[in-house]
Amino acid sequence: MITDVPGIRVGHATDPTGLTGCTIILPEREAVGGVELRGWATGVHGLDFLDPRHLAPSVNGVMLAGGSAFGLESVWGAMEWLEAQGIGFPAGRTVVPHVAGAILFDLNVGDHRARPTRSMGYQACVNARPGPVEEGNGGAGAGATVGKLFGIARAMKGGVGTASDKVGTVVVGALVAVNALGDVRDPETGQLLAGARDSANGRKLVDSAEALRRGMPMAGFAPQHTTIGVVATNCRLTKPEAAKVAQLAMLGFARALSPPHTGVDGDALFCLSVGLVSADPTTVGLAAAEAVAHAIVRAVKAAASLPGLPAWKDLTRIPA
Repeated sequence: MITDVPGIRVGHATDPTGLTGCTIILPEREAVGGVELRGWATGVHGLDFLDPRHLAPSVNGVMLAGGSAFGLESVWGAMEWLEAQGIGFPAGRTVVPHVAGAILFDLNVGDHRARPTRSMGYQACVNARPGPVEEGNGGAGAGATVGKLFGIARAMKGGVGTASDKVGTVVVGALVAVNALGDVRDPETGQLLAGARDSANGRKLVDSAEALRRGMPMAGFAPQHTTIGVVATNCRLTKPEAAKVAQLAMLGFARALSPPHTGVDGDALFCLSVGLVSADPTTVGLAAAEAVAHAIVRAVKAAASLPGLPAWKDLTRIPA
C-alpha cells in the first residue's frame, strides 16, 4: 500500500448515496512533488507548486476527487484543515497550505448533483491515517467505472487501489483511482479483468483497444473518464526528479489499462518524495510503475458492484 512509505497517511470521504467522494494523500512532513499528465481531458489544481521555478519548495498534500471540475472544491477543505494544524507555507500571520489535486468524471453514476464538497475535503483529512487503506468504492473510487467505449450501460465498476514495491532500501507506494475509458488487464498475463461488456446484461468482455484500433466510434458524450493517482517514495528527490518518477510511473498505466491516455481520458499521476534515501530516479520510477500497475488491478478486484455496473467479483462468481 502507499502507506508502506513511512510518513504517508490516506483519508477518504465518501457520499454513498450520491456515489462520489474524495481521497487525500497527506505527507507527515513537507514533500517535494512532481506530476505527469496524459490524455486530453485533465482536470487539475495546484500544479504551479510542482514547477521547479516556483518559490514554494514543497507541497502539503494531494487530493483526488470525483465530481468532475466541481470536485476541486474538496481541495479548499483540505487547505482549511491543514491551516488549522499550522501546516503550510509561512505567510506572516498564517500559513498557506499547498495542495495539488486532480479530478475524475463520475457524474454519470449516482446523483449528478452530488459532488465532493469543501466539508468532504476537510473530513478526508480528519480521516487520514497510516496503515491499511480502504480499497474499491471508498473516496474517489465511489463512482469510478471502466470500459466505457460503448457507454455506461456496458461498463463495469472501477475504484481505488493501492500497492507498493521495494528495491533494497527504496520503498515506493502507489494509490490510483481507476476510471478509464479502457479496460483493465492483468499486467502479468495480459488477461482482461474488467472493462467493456458485450451487452448491457452481458458478462463477456470486449477488447476496447482492439475495437478502437479497428475504428469503433465512442458512444455518446465522450469525456467521461480519467485515471488519477499518486506515487510516494522514501527517496530524496528534486522537483525535476519527482517529475521524472511520475513520468516513468505512467508505464504502470500502460501495463494495466488498455488503452491508457486516450483523447477523452485526463490521466494524471503525482509523485511525492518524503524521505532521505538516495537512489537513481530511474530505479525509483520503474519501481513506481510496478506499484501503479498492481494498484490498478487491486482497484477493480476490490470494487463492489452498483446497480447496472457489475464488478470483477461478480464476473468471477458466475461460470462462463
